[in-house]
Amino acid sequence: MIDCHCHLSYPGLDEIKEKVIEEARKEMNAIITCGYPKDWEKNLELKRKHEGFVFLTLGLHPIDIVKMTDDEIENYFETIRLHADEIVGVGEIGLDKHWYPDEKINERFRKIFVKFLDLAKELDLPVILHLRKAEEEGFEIVTENKMKRVNFHCYAGSMTLAKKIIASGYHISLATNINNSKNSKDIARKLPIEKLLTETDSPFLSQEKGKPNMPQNVRIVLEAIARERKINFEEVDKITTENAIKFFKLSI
Repeated sequence: MIDCHCHLSYPGLDEIKEKVIEEARKEMNAIITCGYPKDWEKNLELKRKHEGFVFLTLGLHPIDIVKMTDDEIENYFETIRLHADEIVGVGEIGLDKHWYPDEKINERFRKIFVKFLDLAKELDLPVILHLRKAEEEGFEIVTENKMKRVNFHCYAGSMTLAKKIIASGYHISLATNINNSKNSKDIARKLPIEKLLTETDSPFLSQEKGKPNMPQNVRIVLEAIARERKINFEEVDKITTENAIKFFKLSI
């Protein structure tokens, strides 16, 4: 099992991250943690300490963009360039019209999004997309920019768009909230399993009230895919693990 997207240095996991990693090692192949400007150093330290098991992507959530100046963002680009050989992807990056429906703010989001896509092309790294209530627009932007390796993180768009995403050669990541979404279950059942990735987005999307989500809960996603496709868990585990290794070029 591989958790393709979580936040090991976010409150809820940060305080217990070593124990979380120790427990995850018992049943998982790898964890990919996502770093932001405020915690990238912590995540890089974890990646170095747990080389070959913990992998790292660096991104910039749209919510953080509104708190940063253009100069601060440019400096963060340089940070990513400096550590490009230690990360396996750029993300999460993208748009968010749920928290910020204002068009002026979204115009800035789009400009920075495209700059991150350019950076990913420069570094030959895949991108992990955050597109809340902006799935269609985000898809148009990545296709216009001729992106090759794209993962639609925690996908919540339509089945119609999902088919376009897969037809474009991109990946869709399903998360631990899969059982709460008919659309996610339909994607798990109907779309090519070779284009599906699995994640927890932990500590978010916990299925246990009052408890943080954990990377090993990615099992929930694999079980749901197996149930929807009427195949065994081991087959789903093998295929989705191979998908992640190939997509991120993981050395495990």
